[in-house]
Amino acid sequence: MALLSVIRRWALRDQLSIREIARRTGLSRNTIRKYLRSGAVEPKFKVPDRPSKLDAFADQLARWLKTEASKPRKQKRKLKQLHVDLVALGYEGSYGRVAAFVRAWKAERQREQQTSGRGTFVPLVFQPGEAFQFDWSEDWAIVGGERIKLQVAHFKLSHSRAFFLRAYLLQTHEMLFDAHYHAFRALGGVPRRGIYDNMRTAVDRVGVGKERQINARFSAMASHYLFDVDFCNPASGWEKGQVEKNVQDSRHRLWQLAPCFPAIDALNDWLEQRCKELWREIPHGSQPGTIADVWESEAACLMPLPRPFDGFVEYSKRVSPTCLVHLERNRYSVPASFANRPISLRVYPHRIVVAAEGQIVCEHQRVIDRSHSRQGQTIYDWRHYLAVIQRKPGALRNGAPFAELPEAFRRLQQHLLKYPGGDREMVEIMALVLQHDEQAVLCAVELALNDGAPTKTHILNLLHRLIDGKSSAPPTVDTPQALSLASEPRADVERYDTLRDEAAAREARHAS
Repeated sequence: MALLSVIRRWALRDQLSIREIARRTGLSRNTIRKYLRSGAVEPKFKVPDRPSKLDAFADQLARWLKTEASKPRKQKRKLKQLHVDLVALGYEGSYGRVAAFVRAWKAERQREQQTSGRGTFVPLVFQPGEAFQFDWSEDWAIVGGERIKLQVAHFKLSHSRAFFLRAYLLQTHEMLFDAHYHAFRALGGVPRRGIYDNMRTAVDRVGVGKERQINARFSAMASHYLFDVDFCNPASGWEKGQVEKNVQDSRHRLWQLAPCFPAIDALNDWLEQRCKELWREIPHGSQPGTIADVWESEAACLMPLPRPFDGFVEYSKRVSPTCLVHLERNRYSVPASFANRPISLRVYPHRIVVAAEGQIVCEHQRVIDRSHSRQGQTIYDWRHYLAVIQRKPGALRNGAPFAELPEAFRRLQQHLLKYPGGDREMVEIMALVLQHDEQAVLCAVELALNDGAPTKTHILNLLHRLIDGKSSAPPTVDTPQALSLASEPRADVERYDTLRDEAAAREARHAS
């Protein structure tokens, strides 16, 4: 490069002869003429066409690569396997030559497939309150002393770029509905449009173009909050690129610095607080100020948040003979009157509700355990089995639902089961909670135990006094310090001597 530059300067600028240039450089005059006639400013080396041992197998390898490209990722053959297959056909070259051919083939194929609509993008601009973007991600955190995998819901306002995260254990409908309510609450309102990918909890079937068969429950949620739904094209994550980037940014902004948490509720409280702190720290980028500054102006353009959407997922279940319904490997008790009957199970993120005959029957805290190495749990409510033990009082001793009774009932049971008929009496006392307030019954049992007379009659007496508002302690009698009788009785024991004389006379008559 340097020599060619010198030759061009001497010949074209300094007007030296070719003979003089040849003398100074040591090159032949023909070589100098060739450089000057070509007009090249940069020398190029012509790569000779060198034959390769792979040339005879190039077409076969290209066909294999085309076939492998259409297979799923886990079923594709590796380059080493392709090399082994070529050796079996007679190839004697190295693995590196095969790898170089594959790299060149992939680069050429990518250039062929690239069009004006792929690989190039148009910057998007959103008006205040116009749209938000949603996506799920999988992240890890230490909750309750255990490192668990979380399903994290990401929301991002497209104008102000304010973002919100909330963590769950599952990616189900009830979690999705709950995440929307908390996001709209934290963001200060509801945008007019939501941008989603084609997730299963929202889209039942993807049609041609923008045609979608939307899930009925998801459509009901969107109708409740009054926003329009817009779905991206399949495998086109750039259409909601803001939230896609937020998923990546949150890993080093939040998850890598996250402390340990006692429960998921504490984790979600920390996430919401930390997101709002980051709003005040991160500059917006395209507008002056931070994300929080732009969000304050956008919040006025959001639709007001209505009441929470009743986002449950309903299942039809049949209660077992042991008064249990099954959900996610766990079992929940149901009142005995519904045993062997169909019920409706409404599943919320943190609770389950059992409904039957148009009314709510009972409610339990939901148990979610994603560890398949542990067996499912059984959640009992001893009140659901009172109708059963009234017919079978003997089941009270070893019944699993009665393993964790209130402390007052437990102490009373230890006392009554020592006596014959104690089972039935204990059942009758426990059944009082069906007609009276449970706390009043427990208070009456405590008072009876303290009095040392824990019987059904005494407990009923105390319970009625508590319900009527009367004191359970006997009233004190204020008596005078000294009492005197108007006519005091005379102590006369002579009549006992008379009785002795009469008894002696009778004995004498009998003897004669």
